[in-house]
Amino acid sequence: MTRVRPVAGLILASVLLSSCTLVPTSRAPSRINPALVPLGLLSKTIPGTASGHVIFITQPVYIVDATGHLAPSSRIVPSPPTLSSVLRELILGPTDIEVATGYTSALPNNLVVTQATIDHGVGIIDLTRSLATIPRQQLILAVGQLTLTAFGVGAIHGIRITVDGVPENLPLPNGTMSTLVTVNDFQSLRNG
Repeated sequence: MTRVRPVAGLILASVLLSSCTLVPTSRAPSRINPALVPLGLLSKTIPGTASGHVIFITQPVYIVDATGHLAPSSRIVPSPPTLSSVLRELILGPTDIEVATGYTSALPNNLVVTQATIDHGVGIIDLTRSLATIPRQQLILAVGQLTLTAFGVGAIHGIRITVDGVPENLPLPNGTMSTLVTVNDFQSLRNG
């Protein structure tokens, strides 16, 4: 009997508390007067700017398909796309739907890009850590993902990957190494 009272008390208290709420409810949405919405949040432009607005476009990023090849996948980024904004989407990896169909990413989960710029058609991607710690075949796919994705935003002469400003020597699918890799180096890994 002594065990039943505390348990019964807890059940009764939880039932009483679950019926309480701090937010009043209604059966239908209520209309808010637009004049009462602060900070210009209903404006067609970005609040606090003269007439700023953002246009989004789709941009391809390359991920690893179920056959182990590099395949393009569309991502939504602000226009005009920059190397940084597109790499941010690439690093997020495949979507849940893509994962369900066998797509993956060869990029490490903890990859951090400190800076990504394009200089005279060469993408320079500065990382916090070297990619050399991942297995060679995965590294080749990862470099391919970065190269093909960067090409789509203007790195037409290839990419250089640096760690704290020091260029990395990167493996190519043909077995050689280079500090500057181009789209042509990874054509054999493309799907189709």
